[in-house]
Amino acid sequence: MSSKKPESKREPANRVLEITRIFSAPRHLVFEAWTNNEHLREWCAPKGFTIPFSEGNLRPGGKWRSCMRMPDGTECWLSGVYREIVPDQLVEFTHAWEEDGKRGHETVVTVKLSDYGKKTKMVLRQSLFESVASRDGHQGGWAQCLDRLAAHLK
Repeated sequence: MSSKKPESKREPANRVLEITRIFSAPRHLVFEAWTNNEHLREWCAPKGFTIPFSEGNLRPGGKWRSCMRMPDGTECWLSGVYREIVPDQLVEFTHAWEEDGKRGHETVVTVKLSDYGKKTKMVLRQSLFESVASRDGHQGGWAQCLDRLAAHLK
């Protein structure tokens, strides 16, 4: 029996985002940065953005919600549900932007952490985007967030 997924079930690679980063910090600290609101408020938004509101119930099935404020004052709300939490190893959650009080297209973000010598290897995967343009926009946003995370971990 083949282990391949049927063609109709396979995710289109051009609508999946995967980013790998190495952080000069222990895995436990990187996990805390992903799961503790005090850390998240410091890095989990693009450069120039702030996070005036962030809350979450860190457990499978627990909800989270956050607001990113753009430099011009525009507020961008997003929310989701934690799907899986493995301390110091894995955080998986759904992610959707909100507009006019309604949640938009939902993606799944999976963050896997592993030791890399005395550093931490992080693999972030987000899927399935509605379009390549949406994926590319998130890639740019995550790149800025992860640069801020690297600086925060120092």
